[in-house]
Amino acid sequence: MRMSFELHDYQEDLVARARQSFIDGYKSPCIVSPCGSGKSAIIAEIARKTTLKGNQVLFLVHRKELLDQIKNTFEFHGVDMRYVLFGMVQTIVRKVDKIVKPKLIITDENHHSLAASYKKIYEYFSDVPRLGFTATPVRLNGSGLGDVNDLLIEGVSVDWLIKNKRLTPYRYYAPALIDTSILKMNSMSEFSKGSIDKALEQKAIYGDVIKHYQKLADGEQAIVYCHSIESSIKTAELFREAGYQSAHIDGKTNRQERDDIIEKFRNHEIQILTNVDLIGEGFDVPDCSTVIMLRPTKSLSLYIQQAMRGMRYKPDKVSTIIDHVGNVNEHGLPDMPRKWSLESKKSNKKDDVEPIKECPNCFGAYPSEVGNICPYCGHEIPKEERASELETIESAELQEVTLDLSAGKYASMQPEEAKDMDELHMIRKARNYKHGWAFYQGQRLGLLK
Repeated sequence: MRMSFELHDYQEDLVARARQSFIDGYKSPCIVSPCGSGKSAIIAEIARKTTLKGNQVLFLVHRKELLDQIKNTFEFHGVDMRYVLFGMVQTIVRKVDKIVKPKLIITDENHHSLAASYKKIYEYFSDVPRLGFTATPVRLNGSGLGDVNDLLIEGVSVDWLIKNKRLTPYRYYAPALIDTSILKMNSMSEFSKGSIDKALEQKAIYGDVIKHYQKLADGEQAIVYCHSIESSIKTAELFREAGYQSAHIDGKTNRQERDDIIEKFRNHEIQILTNVDLIGEGFDVPDCSTVIMLRPTKSLSLYIQQAMRGMRYKPDKVSTIIDHVGNVNEHGLPDMPRKWSLESKKSNKKDDVEPIKECPNCFGAYPSEVGNICPYCGHEIPKEERASELETIESAELQEVTLDLSAGKYASMQPEEAKDMDELHMIRKARNYKHGWAFYQGQRLGLLK
């Protein structure tokens, strides 16, 4: 029996536009809708309308963790489950000739659909209409979706969702703790584990993670994104040593253990939940207010999924995003306008990232157009300090932390913590600021002799 629910106007609009696209002759449109916009409800409504007529739906996902969640959503929204086949693409591709021919193929997280396994299924059912859903219609290597989709149907923006109280506003802090210049690429066009290990090898970095959490979001429930199991376990341990209830999960964690940990997080018995690429696309996890990034990524999709994890709407809630690895330099802020296209683009294109400023006082990151007064702490950035403005992807150099063992310490220090001008200059060097910054801070703090 269908439960009582209503879609928001912007969701109804996407359902109507998807239907019209097929009437207009398109065969494989892709709906682009931001994280937190209620994508699952839109998918369920389209599936409900399809199965209502007794038509078969093939629903494709790329991770088994998503299957139970989407099944529950479909049942709640009154989809006739007799006419739906849920399957991981890795499984369906092996038995594509043995399943009932669908009337509609729905692909969740559609940016994965350029993979050979998806294409084989699409080619086998070449005359079946397809509908994809994603928040970021682009592959990690910059490939557009033109090979598998013939139309992008774009929904409302993240900015619209925040202004209309569908997502919570956020504060973005970027206290850099790693040397991004030593990050290297692997064969998958992503940062290699070895280079991230090297960037994070300084022990002081983990202490600074806790220090910044205490300063910016102390007591708030937080999800920490790490690049490896070892790093995630270590981070959870250090939070426990600091007096916080913390736990680690990853894709290899026993299902029952993982469910128990998430339930404890839901009940606020756990404050800090560390993970490795698990709490991302479509993964059901309780609401939290704080996200801590310890995993640098070249993937816009992964970045958006992680940065917006704490932005589920609640009255008076403000999400805190603490980016220790320069992801904002690479991808821009979560709500910046983005131009999507079915065409491929060069993976090193830098024009897509809008200019961002970082406050040297509180590490708040915000659009340059806001001006020279930090919207977070009210600090006015003098001309000498404006070297911290992050113009493009190249601006990662402005956040460079040297390999000196003390660099992590000084990169995270506030000017007020400096005992003398020597320490102010260490902070300046760790953040790669100009000489005028230390002079200004020393004058302000009375450290000049």
